[in-house]
Amino acid sequence: MSSVPTTDHMAVGIHDTAIVDRGAELEPGVQVGPYAIVGPGVRIGANSHIGPRVLIEKDTTVGNGCRIANGAVLGTDPQDLKYEGERTHLEIGDRTVIREFATLNRGTAAVGRTTVGSDCFLMAYCHIAHDCEIGNHVIISNATNMAGQVSIEDWAIVSGLVAIHQFVRIGAHAFVGGGSRINRDVPPYCKATGNPSPRLYGLNTVGLDRRGFSPGVRRCLKRTYRILFQSEWNLSQALRKVTEEPELRCPEVGYFLDFIRNSERGIIF
Repeated sequence: MSSVPTTDHMAVGIHDTAIVDRGAELEPGVQVGPYAIVGPGVRIGANSHIGPRVLIEKDTTVGNGCRIANGAVLGTDPQDLKYEGERTHLEIGDRTVIREFATLNRGTAAVGRTTVGSDCFLMAYCHIAHDCEIGNHVIISNATNMAGQVSIEDWAIVSGLVAIHQFVRIGAHAFVGGGSRINRDVPPYCKATGNPSPRLYGLNTVGLDRRGFSPGVRRCLKRTYRILFQSEWNLSQALRKVTEEPELRCPEVGYFLDFIRNSERGIIF
């Protein structure tokens, strides 16, 4: 393992078998393992560890304190027939963990970048496609695969072996069960599972409790869920009904309703 001294006396460690392009930038404390390849236009933040046989092809930013495990592949060309070689990027936030053989593509001209937030945990063999947007504190379990331009918002959890359709949105604090086929948007705070026809199974009460939602907010969300998905009203009528109840006027309910109103693919019920 060779080391490159930096101005603040924290060495960058690069294994003798690793290949690091001259155009890459490595911050203090970065460690690059055996046979790893770090390509041009790559920036790796302080104290991040790049494991053995990792490929970071090009034009990728990795935040501070990240851990990228054996065989993961980052910053490769998007798997999109419309891609014509335009320069695009992959951006990874701070303290995110990417486990073995996960694959993360750069963006296309449609968005220009694929983004993964901070404090995420991407497990082995998961695939993050072009132009996807992953929020902060997101967990994506083993062998979950997503198509392009999927959006997963903060604190969502996606179980293993899940297939996510192009353009789908998964709301904050949602939970998706293993083996599901997600072809429409998953509302925030909710649990969804099923293949081939996913459906909702109530609020993600365990997740809301762990995240410190107050009992009052949880009551509001429960009442909102019942009106939207367990009442005799259609969705338009239910949305109007929720807005007419003064006790349901809180930011969390407002976000819940806005997510549904702004859905382009439709909501899983």
